[in-house]
Amino acid sequence: MKLMDCHTHTQFSVDSEADINKCIKRAAELGLAAYAITDHCECNGWYKKEHYSENEWYLRESFDYAADFENSVSAVTALKEKWAGKLNLICGVELGQIIHDTDAAKIVNADKRVDFIIGSVHQVRGEQDFYFIDYEKMTMDEIYDLLERYFKEAYEVSRTDLFDVFGHITYCLRYMKQRNGINADISRYDDVIADIFRDLAQNGRGIEINTSGLRQGFGDCFPNLKYVKLFRDMGGEIVTIGSDSHTVEDIAANCADGIEIARAAGFTKLAYFKKRKPYFIDIT
Repeated sequence: MKLMDCHTHTQFSVDSEADINKCIKRAAELGLAAYAITDHCECNGWYKKEHYSENEWYLRESFDYAADFENSVSAVTALKEKWAGKLNLICGVELGQIIHDTDAAKIVNADKRVDFIIGSVHQVRGEQDFYFIDYEKMTMDEIYDLLERYFKEAYEVSRTDLFDVFGHITYCLRYMKQRNGINADISRYDDVIADIFRDLAQNGRGIEINTSGLRQGFGDCFPNLKYVKLFRDMGGEIVTIGSDSHTVEDIAANCADGIEIARAAGFTKLAYFKKRKPYFIDIT
């Protein structure tokens, strides 16, 4: 089985200290068929702190993602030349909150150095990132209201052409289960999820199978087999695998398990992107 990892973070992501050179060396040692560095770029924090009103500062973990984006892309572009012929290195970005600032998203999309864009929703309008929310202070009705807002925004994102694959589409469940043991049933949103998947499939975009939940206490991938199958049923053809690593040690972690989910869902090929175009590798 040819492993790949199309979602990883280096020191150019605010929540990672993984040295980019060590990450690339590790990917080469693992013999990955494709390796993408996709550092964070949150559209709703694109500008410096002073650009935003003080009463909104609490909504953002960090600011000036424009600088983080440039630093990451510049570094990866230089390293692609160094590693040419030795590693299929992909210059990617995880683009969060696209619909919160589409002008920022368009700047990223126009950058010809970028091979691959993961579109992610880490927070909904007026709320902090799901990581920072205190779920113990919420009723289940409030949690389900938050989840409904998440999938509505995910649908808005799916209607844009500003990304290549939708990242960890069930991310909204991660922390409430890992930290608080809250098992929210998202089947009530299956219709809108199906609409999201239909839009993605019809417009030549894909989804990511994000394996981080297998090593972080969630117990499954984002999304799980049920929803990967649903994407297939909606006509989806493009699936990428990503560890969402923030350390060198986690590169390609559980990616073999993600491939097995893709296989079980009926996929025979995995995708990676170069110059924003999908290329496929057979699942063997």
